[in-house]
Amino acid sequence: MKKGSRIMLIALVMFFLGLLLGFVGAGGAGVVIAVLTVVFGIPIHTALGTSLSAMIFTTLSGAYSHFREGNVEMKNGIAVGVFGAIGAFIGSQIASGLPAKDLKWLTACMLFLSAILLWLKIFFASKEIFSRIESKSALVRWKFWVTACGLGIFTGILSGTFGIGATPFIQIGLLVFFNMSIHQSAGTTMLIIIPIALLGGLGYLTAGYLDVSLLLKVTIGLMIGAYVGAKFTKRLKPSILKVSMVSIPIFGGVLLLFG
Repeated sequence: MKKGSRIMLIALVMFFLGLLLGFVGAGGAGVVIAVLTVVFGIPIHTALGTSLSAMIFTTLSGAYSHFREGNVEMKNGIAVGVFGAIGAFIGSQIASGLPAKDLKWLTACMLFLSAILLWLKIFFASKEIFSRIESKSALVRWKFWVTACGLGIFTGILSGTFGIGATPFIQIGLLVFFNMSIHQSAGTTMLIIIPIALLGGLGYLTAGYLDVSLLLKVTIGLMIGAYVGAKFTKRLKPSILKVSMVSIPIFGGVLLLFG
């Protein structure tokens, strides 16, 4: 395939992938990694760096929208995000030292684990922790900083190593350890992902695993597709949306393992 045709095909596939992800309201970083690796033959390290870096742009609008709706706890988001960024840079260096074959199946396993967490959140939504509409009392001083550091470093390393947003891990961490409401945990998670993606992407760049040209194609395709797809979300039944959100990371994991 000629280089120009390949460039157009990547952008086109990312558009349709963004259309699907925007339609069902899923993050889809794992599917992006799997498609780049299996379909287009992009090395796994470069695919991880590209997927993680693309999240800088794909989460900005979501974070801003949540901020305007009052769904972002700025103190919690900034604190966890700063530690998360440090963890993401560390994670990118860990990934750089792992053989491609090992990184491939480890990333697939992480996608399966993400699917399990999403399933717990979606299908146990009636439980108090997943249906809380008001935040409880905030953590005080040293407990706050220890918790922010622990959650940030842990989720940042996951994101940096496996090129995913680690959204289920961050959101459940905010619900459990910071006693946040479900809406504020969702909005604050979007804010936290931005510094994680920024420093994680920088880590892959310094390691030589970030293709800026590929990043532009992926980001533009995903953002346009997701924007269009989101307009049709209300046409789907809630049950289909729930199944789709869990199925997408599973599909990405299967594709990585057996593609």
